[in-house]
Amino acid sequence: MLSNIKTWYRRRIIENQSVPDDIWQNAITHLRFLRALEAAELERLRECVILFLHVKQVSGAHGLVITDEMRVLIAAQACILILNLDLDYYDGWVEIIVYPGEFIRDYEYVDEDGIVHHAVEPASGESWLGGPVILSWEDTVAAMAGTGIRQGYNVVIHEFAHKLDMLNGEANGFPPIHPDMSQQTWSEAFSKAYADFCRSIDEGEMMEIDPYAAESPAEFFAVISEAFFEMPLSVRIHFPAVYEQLALFYRQDPAQRWSEQ
Repeated sequence: MLSNIKTWYRRRIIENQSVPDDIWQNAITHLRFLRALEAAELERLRECVILFLHVKQVSGAHGLVITDEMRVLIAAQACILILNLDLDYYDGWVEIIVYPGEFIRDYEYVDEDGIVHHAVEPASGESWLGGPVILSWEDTVAAMAGTGIRQGYNVVIHEFAHKLDMLNGEANGFPPIHPDMSQQTWSEAFSKAYADFCRSIDEGEMMEIDPYAAESPAEFFAVISEAFFEMPLSVRIHFPAVYEQLALFYRQDPAQRWSEQ
C-alpha cells in the first residue's frame, strides 16, 4: 500500500511540474554522458530530475544566483547515478550549496598515530554525512565544458557518489550493494584495483584516472564513478573487474551505450 501511495504521489508531482524543453535540451547539449542515452532513458532521467528538484533545495553562496538552468544541470548529473535505482537513495538530507568557485574547507582529522591535525584547504566539492552537498559552480561548468583539471572530471557525480557511499556510514568505498551482488567480489575487485592504482601512482606512471583516487578507498570509488559515466570505455579496459561491479551497482552499462553509438 505504501509503495502504491508513493508511486501515485510521485506521478502527481511529474504531472504538475516540469522541466521546460529548452532547459532540458541545454542539459543534453552540455552533459556529454547524456548523449548516449536512449529516448526512454532520457525521459526517465527527466522525470527523476523533476522529483529530485521537488525535494532538494539548491542554494547559492557568496552572492551566486541560482537559475533554473543551473538547478537542472546539477540535478541531471546527480540523477544519472540513480537512473535505474530510486530517488530514496538520496533520502535523509535536503540542501545543495553552490559556491561561485572553490571554497575553503576548515576541519580537523586524526592520523594513524592518534594525533589531531587542523587543515585549511581549497575544495571544489564536499559531501557531509547526513548533511548538504557543496559544489563549486566554476568546477561544475569546467566539467560540462570538458575543460576540467583532467579527463573524465565531474565534481557533481563525484560528490553524489560519496552520498551513495555514505548510506551505510562514513564513506569508505563500500556502499550498500544490492542483495544479488557479492560483498566478497566487490571487496576483492576494488581492493586489488586500488592497490594496483596506488602502486602505479607511486611509480610515476601516467594514468587516465585522476591521481586523487589514490587518497583513500572512498576517493577511489568516487573518482572511478566519475570515470564510469564520463569515460566508461577506458574504465572497462583498465579496470574490468571494477567496471563489472559498478555496472551491477548502478544497474547501467555506459560503455555498451557508447559502443552502440
